[in-house]
Amino acid sequence: MTEATRVLVLNAGSSSVKYQLIEMADGERLAAGLVERIGEPGGRLVHTPRSGLKRETVQPFPDHAAALRAVAEELAADGLGLDSPELAAIGHRVVHGGKRFTAPTEITDEVLREIHRLVPVAPLHNPANIIGIEVARALRPDLPQVAVFDTAFHTTIPEYAARYAIDRAVADEHRVRRYGFHGTSHQYVARATAQLLGRDPATVNVIVLHLGNGASASAVAGGVCVDTSMGLTPLEGLVMGTRSGDIDPGVVFHLHRVGGLSVDEIDDLLNRRSGLLGLCGDNDMREIMRRAEEGDESAELAFRAYVHRLRKYIGGYYAVLGRVDAIAFTAGVGENAAPVRAAATEGLTELGIAVDPELNTIRSGEARVISPAYARVAVAVVPTDEELEIAQQAYALVHRGR
Repeated sequence: MTEATRVLVLNAGSSSVKYQLIEMADGERLAAGLVERIGEPGGRLVHTPRSGLKRETVQPFPDHAAALRAVAEELAADGLGLDSPELAAIGHRVVHGGKRFTAPTEITDEVLREIHRLVPVAPLHNPANIIGIEVARALRPDLPQVAVFDTAFHTTIPEYAARYAIDRAVADEHRVRRYGFHGTSHQYVARATAQLLGRDPATVNVIVLHLGNGASASAVAGGVCVDTSMGLTPLEGLVMGTRSGDIDPGVVFHLHRVGGLSVDEIDDLLNRRSGLLGLCGDNDMREIMRRAEEGDESAELAFRAYVHRLRKYIGGYYAVLGRVDAIAFTAGVGENAAPVRAAATEGLTELGIAVDPELNTIRSGEARVISPAYARVAVAVVPTDEELEIAQQAYALVHRGR
């Protein structure tokens, strides 16, 4: 009998589906791809099999069902169809799991209803995740489907850190608290950092900095998250590509009462027209650094604001943890922007934090330490792998149930 050792990872967005098929025996990517512009005239599917020779299909995909059927056809063309007996599970990224979902969970009708109930606190993400789940369940109703939640890793945050200082009854009625996001990335990177240092994750305290277009920080004590920068929504915390991050709540009232902006207009401003984009008209860190080097004042302001917020969180989480063994930079900016890493850690030698200029500028896809040997705190660049983390959690859950 053929052993089922493969997991298909699906990440369904509002108009896209990302996917990877992973062989769990060795972590090999058997296939990966992206369907984008679902529901729009110019749909596109890019499929990359194990050979690395990409195949591109340009055609309308009227809905997610059509997109996932096209994915299934591409996989079948490589002999990796969804009907394969080697497929153990489908793992779904779900952004918001609230307080209830603290671990990967096999999807049942009741679980799906609860994910629906969480839509008000994740209106941009959970509906798309639900669509992906429903379509995948229809395609393979006999196969275990596992939800892996972005918020799950952060459910260990102490109540005093998760609570906002507002009326408790109001907060409880409307589920207002710190949930945090990017949890699969923070969990993977914290563990990978400990492995890089040759230590048991249960003995290592790590500040993880996930710096992409969305950005978040977490304080991880012995593999357990004790604080994170994103809150009820992914808007709070660090300066991001288009999101403001931390802001005085009074700004919202001021913009409404004095500026005449509606709630929806303020929502759009803070989520889509703020952050780096709002400060300098660009949300690509590479372009911002280029412009700053050429003397562009708005780009330099954006860079400094971005780094200033990072440094505040590094210092704050150092205090939360009490002892820091490592700081790990990850995601697009964290893994590739050496000037960001240098500026964020500059002048912190009294805290045992330093970056070696030569090690910092080396480009590599491998996890690596970029701090000098004398530094008390290891500074590392650790490429994240959220898809592998989702696959591993889904596979482990399915096997525990057997």
